[in-house]
Amino acid sequence: MEAMNVDVVVVGGGAMGSAAAWQLARTGKSVVLLERFEEGHHAGASHGATRNFNTAYAESDYLDLLAESRTLWDELSDESGTQLLDLVGLANHGNAARLRTVREAHRERGIESHFISAAEAGERWQGMNFRGDVLFVPGSGRVRAAEALRALRAAAEARGARFEYSTPVRSIRVLGPDSVLVATDHSEFTARRVVVTAGAWTDKVLDGLAALPPLVVTQEQPAHFTPLDGSLEWPSFNHNPDPDDPRDAYWYSPVYGMMTPGEGIKAGWHGVGPVTDPDARTFQPEPRQLEALVRYAREWLPGVDPSSAVPISCTYTTTPNEDFVLDAFGPLVVGAGFSGHGFKFTPAIGRVLADIADGGVAAPRFSASR
Repeated sequence: MEAMNVDVVVVGGGAMGSAAAWQLARTGKSVVLLERFEEGHHAGASHGATRNFNTAYAESDYLDLLAESRTLWDELSDESGTQLLDLVGLANHGNAARLRTVREAHRERGIESHFISAAEAGERWQGMNFRGDVLFVPGSGRVRAAEALRALRAAAEARGARFEYSTPVRSIRVLGPDSVLVATDHSEFTARRVVVTAGAWTDKVLDGLAALPPLVVTQEQPAHFTPLDGSLEWPSFNHNPDPDDPRDAYWYSPVYGMMTPGEGIKAGWHGVGPVTDPDARTFQPEPRQLEALVRYAREWLPGVDPSSAVPISCTYTTTPNEDFVLDAFGPLVVGAGFSGHGFKFTPAIGRVLADIADGGVAAPRFSASR
């Protein structure tokens, strides 16, 4: 069995683990990343071509991460020579009170956003219907998620990081305050720090080594819908149900969506899929939720064919309040519970995890003991 000493082992090679490896390697540390599945697998939460880059937050901790993420996405784009953001803007509608809170936070931060009427929004984005005012954020849009994963790996490896796919971690043993033994089927790694970013497998990988808040794993089932007119402009969008409007009673949750070039208009419920074991998933849509999503498309997305739904399957790993966990437990650093809204923050979360591995701390919101 191969034995190796390194500064840091990263367990989990999705977006967050790849970003942590990149940021750790940038500081000159020796890094090995271990991922149980093959590169580009569809078993977790990081696959797929696009994610929303959504700056419609009111909370200062998230706005801080967003500002840093935008800078780091641009740095990664420059390093890789690949465009990673499509800033087509993001249209937020429904639940006007929440949108006013977001707009006030943007005003205080100097983030560009503005309200437009439903009539103006409908004229501009003819593939969508609107009932009330729309908060438009022009500096938002899409992350090219699949290309981002490739760019993160290339940038990390260019600085000496080693990525090993199809390499499940069999055990993690804490030997001391600066020593952890990580075993796979063919190798043992002794590291000063271990960063665990294992998504839906976090609890299984840690096996009681860290006191985390409850992490609920769900199988989520958005879908792509075929556009009827390829010339229409599509922003990314978030649509909240109006709490006092009975017409929205069939909704399972807010809806998010975006154009995925070559695949269609993606739309999905947020965080309401069936609870699942990530090793025993069906990958099949829940019929009633899919039926409701098709109804949503019929009522709110006149620019798509609602009968064309092609379901997608992914996992969410969600904390009770949907805040992330970014914390240390001795020599173990854990990034978990990204709750279906983490991808946009990926490079900044990588930086935070690298800082924690070096003795830093995240904002109190992200503490495991909050």
